[in-house]
Amino acid sequence: MAALTPTHRIEIVDTTFRDGQQSPLLFDTEKYRFTLEEKKVLMTGLIELGVTHFEFFSPVVGVAEAQDVQELIAHARALTQKPLMFLAHCRCNLDDIERALETGCNGLNLYLGVSPLAQQHNAQKSLEESVRLAQEVIGTTRKAHPDLYLRFSAEDAFRTPLEDIFCLYDAVYPYVNTLGMPDTVGVAEPEDVSAVVARLRQRYPNAALECHFHNDRGLALANVIAAVRAGVRYVDASIWGLAERSGIPSVTGVLFNLSKRYPEIARQYNLNQCYPLNVLMASILGTLVPYTEPVSLTNRTHTAGVHQKAVLNEKKVYEAHNLHDFGVDKNQLLLGPLSGWNLIYYYLKEVENFIISKEQAKQVAQEFKSRTAEIGRRKKPEELLLEIAEAHGLLRHILPEEVPTARLENLD
Repeated sequence: MAALTPTHRIEIVDTTFRDGQQSPLLFDTEKYRFTLEEKKVLMTGLIELGVTHFEFFSPVVGVAEAQDVQELIAHARALTQKPLMFLAHCRCNLDDIERALETGCNGLNLYLGVSPLAQQHNAQKSLEESVRLAQEVIGTTRKAHPDLYLRFSAEDAFRTPLEDIFCLYDAVYPYVNTLGMPDTVGVAEPEDVSAVVARLRQRYPNAALECHFHNDRGLALANVIAAVRAGVRYVDASIWGLAERSGIPSVTGVLFNLSKRYPEIARQYNLNQCYPLNVLMASILGTLVPYTEPVSLTNRTHTAGVHQKAVLNEKKVYEAHNLHDFGVDKNQLLLGPLSGWNLIYYYLKEVENFIISKEQAKQVAQEFKSRTAEIGRRKKPEELLLEIAEAHGLLRHILPEEVPTARLENLD
C-alpha cells in the first residue's frame, strides 16, 4: 500500500462556498443561495471532518458574498486553533486581489484562461498578452505580500496545449506556492492526468500541484485518484460534489476512495463525520443524499431477494467496503416487488411480531409476488404484505409493554 510522505500530504480544498453555489441543484431545490447561517453550519461540519482549506468567491461577486466571507472566517477561527487557509478565487486583477485580502483571506486562488477558445471568446487576449498580465499581477502581489499563499491555474488546462501552459507557468513559477491543473469542462481521462502531472512535477519541482476535475464525463473521481497517485497534493472537492453542471468530486467520496490506498488519511481526517456531513447538506436542501454518493445509506440498501437473503446472513457478501468508519452505521433492506421469502419471513416475524414458520412465509411470499402490481403510491409494500398475512390467518405475539420494538434494520 502506498504511503504518504511529509511532502505528499493530501489536502482537501473545499469549494462548497464557491463552486458549490454554482450548482444547478440549488436551483432545482429552489435554494438558489446558501444563507449565512447555513454556511456556518456547513463550515462547522467540514472543520469537524478535518478540512482546513476553504475556497470562496472573490468579493467582487457581490456585497452579500463579501460580507459572508468575513463572517465565515471569523466563525471558523472561533471553532478551532488549527491553522486554516481561506482562499479567494480571483481573476488576475490587482483590484480584485486587494478586495479579497481586505475580507481576511490569507491565500489566493488565481486563474487565467489561455486555451484557444479563451483567447478568442473569453479573455480575448493572445497568449503573449496573458503571460505578461499574469507575470505582472502575480509578481506585484508577491512583492507586496511576501508570505501570502498563492496558487495559479491555467483555466481549461486539458484543452490547452501543454506548451502554452508551460509558457504561462514559466512566467509565474518564481512567485507561486502551487500550480493548478483544472479540467474545467471535464474532458480529461486518468491517463491524461497522470501524464500531465508527471510533466508538471518534472518542470516545476518546487511548486505543489492542485487538481480541479469536473464530472461532465463521470470521470472526476477517477481523475482525482490518478492525480494523487502521480503526486498532486491539493484536491478540490465540495459537499456532494456540488458545482457547475454535473459537478466535481464530493469531499466524502474523495476521502473514502483515497483512504483505501493511503491509510494516513484516517489520521488526518475524522472520517466518521463523512456521512453526517452529507446528511447535513440533505437537511439544508430538503432532499435526499444522492444515490451516486459512495458515503450514503443508499450504498447500504438492498432490494433484490438474493441480496437480502445474503445480507441477513452475512453483510460482507454484498457490502465489501466498511462504511461504518465513515459514519454509516446501519443498512436498509427494502421490502418491495423483488423481495424473496427470506426478507418476508424476517419482516413478519421480527418487525411485525407474527407467529410464522418458514413454510408459511414461502406461501405468503408467493402471493405477495403475484400481487406486486398493486404496489404504488396508494399502497405501500408493507400494507400489501400485512393484508396478505392477515388473510392467511397469521397471529401476532402479544408482547409486554416494556419490550422495545425498534430494530437495527430500517425497512421503511
